[in-house]
Amino acid sequence: MDLTTTMSIPDWQGLADDIRDWATSLGFAAVGFSDIDLPRHQAHLDAWLNNQYHGDMDYMARHGDMRSRPDKLHPGTATVISVRMDYLEPEPPPAEILASDRNAYVSRYALGRDYHKVIRSRLKQLVAKIDVQLADSSFDFHARVFTDSAPLLEKAFAEKAGLGWIGKNTLLINERAGSWYFLGEVLTNLPLPPTDNAQANRCGTCSACIDVCPTDAIVAPYQLDARLCVSYLTIEHRGAIPETLRSKMGNRVFGCDDCQMVCPWNRYATHNGEADFKPRHGLETAQLADLMGWREDEFLSRTEGSAIRRTGYQGWLRNLAVALGNSSGGSLAVNALQDAKGHSDLVDEHINWALERLSTL
Repeated sequence: MDLTTTMSIPDWQGLADDIRDWATSLGFAAVGFSDIDLPRHQAHLDAWLNNQYHGDMDYMARHGDMRSRPDKLHPGTATVISVRMDYLEPEPPPAEILASDRNAYVSRYALGRDYHKVIRSRLKQLVAKIDVQLADSSFDFHARVFTDSAPLLEKAFAEKAGLGWIGKNTLLINERAGSWYFLGEVLTNLPLPPTDNAQANRCGTCSACIDVCPTDAIVAPYQLDARLCVSYLTIEHRGAIPETLRSKMGNRVFGCDDCQMVCPWNRYATHNGEADFKPRHGLETAQLADLMGWREDEFLSRTEGSAIRRTGYQGWLRNLAVALGNSSGGSLAVNALQDAKGHSDLVDEHINWALERLSTL
């Protein structure tokens, strides 16, 4: 394609078409373009923060309106390029692991390589292709790439770019692909034509995600109280897990996928073909007692390049102690808990809780 016309002004629609092709070749399942105006979503965020639904995530309250104003994050931004990359592995079925009180349930997105590294690398390659294409034009191109790594309302921008709609569980849902995917963004000064095929919200009267939430964290449609959410409690929260919630967490040791597992739109979910997202170290079928036996050096070794590092070793032991307390017990569980004592007062508190529960079985 001849990208430029007279005066070396780029053909923006042609460039947008090229970006879609390049994104597909880099493993992205979808790409869309949006402007930078999100007043409705900023108001939703402000109300969420006022309700204290962010819990200990103080970073959510920082930066003012920067999350809805990408031009403040990257000056000169005119367009947000949003991309989707699928991650669901077909085997073993998530419900099968969740139903076993001896297996550890790790959220499906965290079984393989840290998605931040994978998507950032691909987005940088995409930006490099754009840069080469514009090399002979008069346009002073610049861009920055992100994936869940900056104060940015990425689901809102993806929704505006036509990649789906934000559902009642607050996840982005696509009518042809469900919600088992990652999002990434390129903030750029390119004046690309916005995507004009936004998807209408099709949650309708369905309340499956609200009904299935183990801790009732979806307090109303489109309203998630993170303080009750298993994903928050097992990953972001650094202190003790409230006792009233521990018995509801089952065997979930890192994240929670329940609201995705029951979403009817996920019958269309696409299985990933990315080698980087294949499960590592047998985590997809790992036993709770075995994981509790990991010493810190082993934890660091086996979670190298993994999103699981986010919880830290102390959080990992805390989460496993709760899950073992919710198990059917037995000598393996009790011995694993006893052997892990002494790491910290926080971990010991959860171990003692678990041992007391198991003693009543």
